[in-house]
Parts: sequence; structure tokens; C-alpha cells
Amino acid sequence: MKERYFDILIKTLDYIDEGIQIIDNNGKIMYSNKSTKSLDEIEIDKTIGRHILEIYPSLTFETSTLLQVMQTCKPILNKEQNFINYKGDKISTINTSLPIVSNNKIIGAIEISKNITTVKELSEKIVDLQTELFKNNTSKKKSKRTADYTFVDIIGQNNEMLKLKTLSTKASLSNAPVLVCGNTGTGKELFVQSIHNSSSRKNKPFIAQNCAALPSNLLESILFGSVKGSFTGAENRAGLFELADGGTLFLDEINSMPLELQAKLLRVIQDKRIRRVGSTSTIDVDVRIITAMNTNIEEVVEAGLIRRDLFYRLNVISLIIPDLVDRLDDMPLLIDFFIDKFNKKYNKYFTSVSKNVFNIFISYSWPGNVRELEHTIESVISLYDSAIIREEHLPYQFNKTKLTSDNNLKIIKPLNESVEKLEKEIILAALKQTNHNITKTAELIDIPRQTLQYKIKKYGF
Repeated sequence: MKERYFDILIKTLDYIDEGIQIIDNNGKIMYSNKSTKSLDEIEIDKTIGRHILEIYPSLTFETSTLLQVMQTCKPILNKEQNFINYKGDKISTINTSLPIVSNNKIIGAIEISKNITTVKELSEKIVDLQTELFKNNTSKKKSKRTADYTFVDIIGQNNEMLKLKTLSTKASLSNAPVLVCGNTGTGKELFVQSIHNSSSRKNKPFIAQNCAALPSNLLESILFGSVKGSFTGAENRAGLFELADGGTLFLDEINSMPLELQAKLLRVIQDKRIRRVGSTSTIDVDVRIITAMNTNIEEVVEAGLIRRDLFYRLNVISLIIPDLVDRLDDMPLLIDFFIDKFNKKYNKYFTSVSKNVFNIFISYSWPGNVRELEHTIESVISLYDSAIIREEHLPYQFNKTKLTSDNNLKIIKPLNESVEKLEKEIILAALKQTNHNITKTAELIDIPRQTLQYKIKKYGF
């Protein structure tokens, strides 16, 4: 019975996308699933019983994660491994390798490998293209901008948005690090690019990198560069810090960066020099760091997702971008702006939204913030021919809001005064209910703690 279940388990492993390989205590391959074959392009029956270095001659005892586990009897988690297969192709994987122990004795090791070859190749091509772009720009008398947006592109007359513009303008006059916090779609990169384009670095490179988009080992070489021979297939390649020299490096979702890489980033910020992966020498860099996260700052720090010493280095100037529902007085401006934008793009002639649609927009929660509003209006204008955006034009997510919008918003006149009055009443009632406990109040009315503190100060509670 046990043997039957074991056979079923082994067959099941062939349906897993990751490569799975098992070696014995002599380093001989005992098992490989079908995904391993697609990685290595070697028939499985030709690998069984042969030493792993015979099958992967580009690896060594020091670079093979499976053999490292055999030597140390310690797990290796999410480590990048690079090798060249029999066809001469460079393969990059992220490996988790675990020792197999029986009666306190290591009898083998098992490895799970995720293929990141395509991701790495694309990332390196992007870096190479950026390098060529900046070489071409610097060869001209006047460099082109590498960031598109300026403060003129930030639409809004909401008091908080006006304060943020003023603060951001002042921030552009210094080289101090800036931390931008805001939910997805609030327009964080608009502020980041605007700061760069108003600074003394505006004719120098602007480089943006999402820290959540790449595995940690790959992100390290992308940021700091690599030297030929530092790992299999490695070439001499400048990292983003070198490419951004003299300009601005924007690291989005900084809280997704692994802690060990955060330590290296902290060292670079302190010393203003980088060391390429595999190199023993350092390179001086002059880069302004701007970071962003789409999570509450206090929650990120308390959860240990970002090193406190790094956080204090990055949070010299902080900008908290409000959600769209916290700046509904900007809704008419934003609607007009997006209608005009997409009329030009699709050669249409929309003029406005109907009264019911406007009420629906005011009632809606906008989880995607300004970006969702933009995409909503683009969707309507691209699909329909009309002068006015009406209820029947709206995407499905607005169906529930349609049912309640008329009853909810008949009293709004003027809009900003009515919204503020209702907001004050809700916050005051929630504060009384929680005995002015800020954390509980924020949870009760479902807004970030920082937003609540700002509004308490704004309304003088």
C-alpha cells in the first residue's frame, strides 16, 4: 500500500511547474521530474545514476546548491544558481535545496528550482537599453528628459494636494531622500518624476525599478551590476546605480526588498559607492534616492518589512498621497481632464458625465483610485459614441453604486462643503465610540491611521 502511494506521489511531481531533483549522498542523481527536463533539455533516463557535476559540467562543488547542502547539512532557501546546459544556453534558476536526513545521517538532498532565465534576460536587456539610451543622450548637447511628468500634470485643487505640491516643490530643491506613500493608483510616480524634473538633476538620468518585480539575487545584480565570471554566464554590466549617476533612482515598493539586500542598500546610501556583484573594487556614485510604498508606513516598520536604520535614512522627506475618496472635491477637475485626454486619443466628442453618473462616481469607493477613474473614462470613450457619459456606459463594478447614488447625494451642494461636513460627523462619532483611540477609530471607519491623524489635525478635534 505504501509503495502504491509513493508511486502516485512521484507521478504527481511530473505535473509541477518547478523542477525537482534528488541526489544521494554520493552526489548521484536519483530522481528528476519532467520540469527539470525542460530546464536542462536532457532526457531524464540519461541522467539517473550519474553524478550531478557530470550532467552539469559548468557547476562546481562550490556553485552547486545541491552539493552545498550535502556538505553543510543546512537548507538553502531561494538562492540564485546559474549554469550552462549542453546546448550552451545560459540558465538561471531560483533554488530551494534541502538535506534528506535519516537516523541523524544525511543520505541525500532534494532541490526545487524555478526557472527565471526569461525574466533575467528581459531585465538585463532593459538595463542594456537604458545604458544605450543614456549614452546617446549624453553624447548630445542637450540631454532629453528621462522622466515624463512635471507638477503641471498633477491635477487637483484639494487642500491636501496643494500642500503636497508645495512640499514636493521644496523637496526638489534639495538632494535629501524622499519616501512617497500611497495606495495603488494615487499617483505616486507623478510626484516622484515631478520632483526629479524640477531639480538640478533634471537633465541627468531618471531610473525606476519596482523592487517586488524581481527575485532578490537578480535584483542585487540589476541594482549594483556584475563582473564577468562572478557567476556562470555573468558579464561586465553596469547596475542601475551606475546608470543613474548624477540623477535620480526611484525604488518602488521598497518594502518588498529582501532584508539582506536592504543592508547592502543602506551601505551604498551611507558610503555613496557601490560594489558590483563579484567585484572587490568599489565605484563612487552620486545618486538621489526616492522610494515609495503602497502600504501604511507605520505598519511596514512595525511588521519588520523594512530595516529601521534604512527607514530613517529614506524617510528624510515623506509625502503621503491621499486616496481619491479623500479628495472628492477634485472629481470634477479629474473628470474633465480625462474626458479631454481620451477625446483626443480616440477622436471623440464627449463633453461631460450625466448627473447620475457624477453621483455614482461620488458614491463609489474607488479601490483603484485616480488610475481606476482614468481607466473607467477611457473605457467608455473608446467603446461608445455620445456627448455625455451615462449610467449604461459604465463598467460592471458600478452596478451596486447605481442603486444608491440618487438617495445618497441629493443634499450635496456645494460638493466640497457637504463632503467635509459628512466626514467630520463620521470621524467625531467614531472617536466618541472608541474613547478617542486612534488605532480603533481608524479600523472602525476603515481608513489608514495616518490619514485619520491628518484629518483630526485638519478639523481640530
